[in-house]
Amino acid sequence: MNNLSYVKEFSIVNQIDELTRVSEWLEQLGEELELPMSLILSLNLVLEEALTNTIQYGYNDEIQHEIDIRFEKTDESVTFVLTDDGCAYDPTLKTDADITLSADERPIGGLGILLMKKIMNTIEYQRNENRNILTLKKIINQ
Repeated sequence: MNNLSYVKEFSIVNQIDELTRVSEWLEQLGEELELPMSLILSLNLVLEEALTNTIQYGYNDEIQHEIDIRFEKTDESVTFVLTDDGCAYDPTLKTDADITLSADERPIGGLGILLMKKIMNTIEYQRNENRNILTLKKIINQ
C-alpha cells in the first residue's frame, strides 16, 4: 500500500535567495495536505541544508543552473528527490560530524548532513547522466 497519493514538482536556480521560494512552496504543500507544522519545519530544515550545500559547493562557474525538486507523498511517507547538474557529491559517504567535540575542536562542515540523517529515515544518492539525484525519505505514519 505504497501508492503515490500526491506528486508535486518545483524548480529553482542556484541562488541562495531561492530558498525563500522553497520554504513558501513547502508551507503551501503542508497546508494543502494538512501536514503537521512540526513536520513541515523539519522538512524545510532538511531541504534548506541540502539545497544550500548544492548552491554553495556544487558549481564552479557563474552560470545559472536549475535544481529540480520533486515531492512525493504516500500514506506512509513523504519523499523529496533533488536533481541538479552540479559537481558529483555523495553526502551519504560523508563521515558524521563528531558532535562530542567542542565547536572549536570540530572541523568545519558536516553538521547539515548529520541533521539531514537524523530527521529523514533514508537518504540515497546516485549520479546519472552527469546529474546528482538525492532522495530524502521521511516515514510519517508508522
